[in-house]
Formats: sequence, C-alpha cells, structure tokens
Amino acid sequence: MARTVHKRGKHVPQRTCIGCRTVLSKRELVRIVRTEKGVFVDPSGKAAGRGAYVHAIRDCWEQAIKGSISAALRIELTAGDREKLKEFMATLPTDEVADVSKLNQDNKMIG
Repeated sequence: MARTVHKRGKHVPQRTCIGCRTVLSKRELVRIVRTEKGVFVDPSGKAAGRGAYVHAIRDCWEQAIKGSISAALRIELTAGDREKLKEFMATLPTDEVADVSKLNQDNKMIG
C-alpha cells in the first residue's frame, strides 16, 4: 500500500502581546528586551536578554507600561527606562497597528 506524503507548512513563531494578551506571529509585534544596560526596544528581535512583545499600537503600550512589562521582564522599571519606552510609544499610532518593519530601518536597539 502506498503511503501518502503530507507537506507541512512553515512554522511561524507565535507570541502574546503583554498589553492586550492577543496571540500573533512574532514578526507582527515589537520586542522589548531587558539587558544588563537597561530596557530597550529591539526592532530586530534578536538581541540577547529577556524579552517581551507588544503591539505597535499606543493603547497596548499604555497598558503594558502600567505594569505588565515589569512582570514580563522580571524587573522593576527605573524612571529612565519608563521614560525611554514612553518616548517610543509617542511615535506609535493611537488606533491602528504600525508596520513593525518600518519602525526603525537600521535595526538598532532604540532607547
């Protein structure tokens, strides 16, 4: 008896937005990373350190900055870290998702 071969689709990593708890593909969310030097926005998604993911929408960032970032990164945010994240949040749209790939063309950590 001949065996049928089923092709599997490519695996797409899924992550949860810490602001609204929606599960999406990793590439649709903005990564925040905790390093020894502090907390940064990581547009490349590859920086070493503990990471958390948030939609590129201001509402999700406001929810996350209120407290869930601290829990997700397992750190108490300093005033400086919180200010850096709020500066980045100010560049985001209020109601529609921004294209994450266009947030920082250099793929350098922001903050």
